[in-house]
Amino acid sequence: MTLNSILLQDAAGGAGLMNILMIVALIVIFYFFMIRPQQKKQNEIKKFREGIKTGDKVVTAGGIYGKVRGVGETTFVLEIADGVKITIDKGSVYPSAPDVNAQQNAGK
Repeated sequence: MTLNSILLQDAAGGAGLMNILMIVALIVIFYFFMIRPQQKKQNEIKKFREGIKTGDKVVTAGGIYGKVRGVGETTFVLEIADGVKITIDKGSVYPSAPDVNAQQNAGK
């Protein structure tokens, strides 16, 4: 009877260790496939925002395309049309895709 209970306790202890190892493996997989790529993307966007200078083409979080005409400490002056300028927060600017005006002119 004692031998049987010892063997059963040993088997249960091994299963518990396997469960912990599986949980740790899932956390590691989750980190490398979900968290790490997101952190890399955020760092790239941060570097882009810090490197913006006058004349760069950008798109805002709201989807407004424009050209940077002035850089402040926490804001940008963005020209969205000839003579139309708006001031926006640095946190709402992303790298611009291809030139919108060139696409519009190509469609005409």
